[in-house]
Amino acid sequence: MDDDQPGTAVLMFVAHRDVESRVMAALAEAGIDDLTIAQSRLLQRLNPAGMRLTDLAEQARVTKQTAGALVDQLERAGYVVRRPDPSDARARLVTLSDTGLQACRMAATEVARVEATWRKYLGDSAFDQLRTALISLREITDPYL
Repeated sequence: MDDDQPGTAVLMFVAHRDVESRVMAALAEAGIDDLTIAQSRLLQRLNPAGMRLTDLAEQARVTKQTAGALVDQLERAGYVVRRPDPSDARARLVTLSDTGLQACRMAATEVARVEATWRKYLGDSAFDQLRTALISLREITDPYL
């Protein structure tokens, strides 16, 4: 390992932070300027089929109270809705609204742009190797696989 460079995990974080900043800037440029980083991080974990608040909090690694407050904010802003859980009448699912879906599509478009830039910079082979390695790491790093 090169002693002048940070560890691999820090390097992955730096790349993630850059993508996150670019996505937030692209959303703001498109007029979606009311989302915070904390809200966007919660939206990233939201299963398109909907999730219970407790599961969303666990996956986002925040307390249920924090997730509840963020979902309340997102619901007021029109990005998510709460619906009855068809498997348990007492529970509710948090799902994306049409506005939330549109924001997520815009975010995905910007992520694709960033990845295209990375591919051009690294070359096809190195980019594909990077992606393959990160996908492999999910087996031991992502408990929600």
